Amino acid sequence: MLRSLNSLERYKVSATDGDIGSVANFLIDDARWTVRYLVVETGGILAQREVLITPIAFREVDFSAERFRLTLTMDKIKNSPSVDLDIPVSRQHEREYYGYYGYPNYWGYGGLWGMGGYPGAMASGTYEGSQDRPGEPPADVHLRSAKELVDYHIEGTDGSVGHIKDFVVDDETWEIRYLVVATSNWWAGKSVLVAPEWATRISWRDRKVYLGMTREAIKASPEWSATYPVERAYEEQLSRHYGGIPGWSSADRGLDAKPRRDAELPRT
Repeated sequence: MLRSLNSLERYKVSATDGDIGSVANFLIDDARWTVRYLVVETGGILAQREVLITPIAFREVDFSAERFRLTLTMDKIKNSPSVDLDIPVSRQHEREYYGYYGYPNYWGYGGLWGMGGYPGAMASGTYEGSQDRPGEPPADVHLRSAKELVDYHIEGTDGSVGHIKDFVVDDETWEIRYLVVATSNWWAGKSVLVAPEWATRISWRDRKVYLGMTREAIKASPEWSATYPVERAYEEQLSRHYGGIPGWSSADRGLDAKPRRDAELPRT
């Protein structure tokens, strides 16, 4: 099911033997547009700190109780590698993290999560050491704070459209399926969805995402409201509206389909 990422913030997080804290943020893979970690503010016996929790460790996400239930013990989390989230998280830190938990690396393979599409399939794997891409620097950074990405400006081919205010995520793969764009600086009160792969360029320096479509096309797209879930009928409506975009159609975005990913998207 597709859900607003903002709606998952402040969910409680439970280890197998007790509560550890609540969700404060998310770290998003900037090449595959996937949520790689929850940033959890801990308390109690874990003391006040922030820890990273990968979706691989999810036993269950109880949406009715607003709680992530993990397969990890409190002691295991307590002794996990420390991370300074005031600076970008590097691949070097991820290798240490995955080695500590004994998970296989998700990077260096063709799938969204290792050789597959779902994080749960990796939970029973064994750690096989680094699978970095050839020539990838150990300190290379691939993760972005969701809170940092909010308010990035969206640019059409003929000018500014609005800004990112939320993300729509698949709650099984943890893939970001859509950016929620607030167009209030152009059309009062309207929010629209655009898929990350529609971006032609991302400027981290200028905090802008460039789309290969006009402002008018975006203006005329189906309006989205967080009150209602993103269902198949809405996606088909969106598909018909943006039917001319290469690599995206109602068939491509079927319930079991995976969208085209462009890891070489220009970034400045």
